Amino acid sequence: MPGRSIVRTTVAILGLVLLTAACTAAGPHGSPAGSVASVTATASPTPVVSPSSSSAGPPPATLAAEGGDGVTGQLGSFTWNGGGSDAPWLPGAPVDVGAGEPMTVTIADGVGVGEWSARRVPAGTANGSGAVGLGGGPAPITFSAPSPGSWSVHVLVRFADGLGSASYYWQLTVR
Repeated sequence: MPGRSIVRTTVAILGLVLLTAACTAAGPHGSPAGSVASVTATASPTPVVSPSSSSAGPPPATLAAEGGDGVTGQLGSFTWNGGGSDAPWLPGAPVDVGAGEPMTVTIADGVGVGEWSARRVPAGTANGSGAVGLGGGPAPITFSAPSPGSWSVHVLVRFADGLGSASYYWQLTVR
């Protein structure tokens, strides 16, 4: 019967929606999404979620030092959902950390990371000239805070499944 097919499809879609909502409502081990535990607990790539057609840009990214609250980065150049934007090197959202502290970047909305790279320049540098690498590779996005000073940090994320890429910036004051 054609009616049963529609009901089965609707039930399957509803089940996926509820499963997705349950997975995003809590991080690993039942911790609230966005907490430090959900930022650092997993070493596997985040599941991929396709962008909606109404999405104007890539999801926000937060940077957290071990044991600290995440700070949302400034979004720079990106490609996303058939569009994009070009931006210069940005100063970044302010974050205070200790030298060598483990840093973790989390991408919102469950969007998967294909690969990433992080680099830094002295704060106030306008174009990223002479940037020094801080790390890179597949997910998760983790690196150590640089030596003491004031740094503009750029993290380039290439999203999984060809969803696009984005540059995020933070201004680290490292003590």
